Amino acid sequence: MNPTNALVAFEGKNIRRLWYNEKWHFSVIDVVEVLTDSSIPKRYWSDLKTKLLEEGFEPYDKIVQLKMLAEDGKLRETDCANTENMLRVVQSIPSKKAEPFKRWLAQVGYERIKEIENPELAQDRVKEYYELKGYPKEWIDKRLRGIAIRQELTDEWKSRGVEEQKDFSILTNEISKATFGKTVGEYKQFKGLKRPNQNLRDHMTDWELILNMVGEKATTEITIAKDAKRFSKLKQTAKEGGNIAKNTRKELEQKIGKSIISNENYLHLEKEKKKNELESDK
Repeated sequence: MNPTNALVAFEGKNIRRLWYNEKWHFSVIDVVEVLTDSSIPKRYWSDLKTKLLEEGFEPYDKIVQLKMLAEDGKLRETDCANTENMLRVVQSIPSKKAEPFKRWLAQVGYERIKEIENPELAQDRVKEYYELKGYPKEWIDKRLRGIAIRQELTDEWKSRGVEEQKDFSILTNEISKATFGKTVGEYKQFKGLKRPNQNLRDHMTDWELILNMVGEKATTEITIAKDAKRFSKLKQTAKEGGNIAKNTRKELEQKIGKSIISNENYLHLEKEKKKNELESDK
């Protein structure tokens, strides 16, 4: 999942979101947790729905269930609301964070509209996202290029009938296995990434990002050249694209005498950010 599409952060806490029916929809549970600091946000939301009904707001009409990435790494249905309905929910939550959250929520929705009109703004937002996390400029440039190549590939897959998230995952794993000898899940484990929302690409080294781009770009070109359509054919072209990246990796490793595959990650950036936030609060 693209972190800049699937997640947004309010005061350092992630909130899941999904672009659905031409509007952003946000996870109600995530918002409740952010605003209340409740240890049981699901129970809080259950009680709040009763209160909203009493106030004349119909949660069962205004709230939709959408599949989002859960803590166990699987897509599960969860209550979601668009910007307008989420603002109404927030009004019923007594929290000192409510007003700044409303302003933040309105801004997030506005940014999406402007990005549709001017896609370069979306790229600027992604760049800022990684800059704020402390990533090096050279790494950010590669990450942005990788996002564009990934989008080109997924668009190609969609045009050839791929719709289910699990199918995108299977095809991505074919490229990853061929390129690095590991599935995405195995690679995350190798790098010490334990949380479902930790994106593997956000913890790749420069060379890992480059090889990942080679594998995905090659897959796109091979898929188009062969006019692959059935899922079995797409799996084959994914493997072939990954093999091109693998051959590049093997040749380079032979020349430099060491493996490109690294267990390095950028988890230290998260720790440094939290440390700086704590110091600024003192």
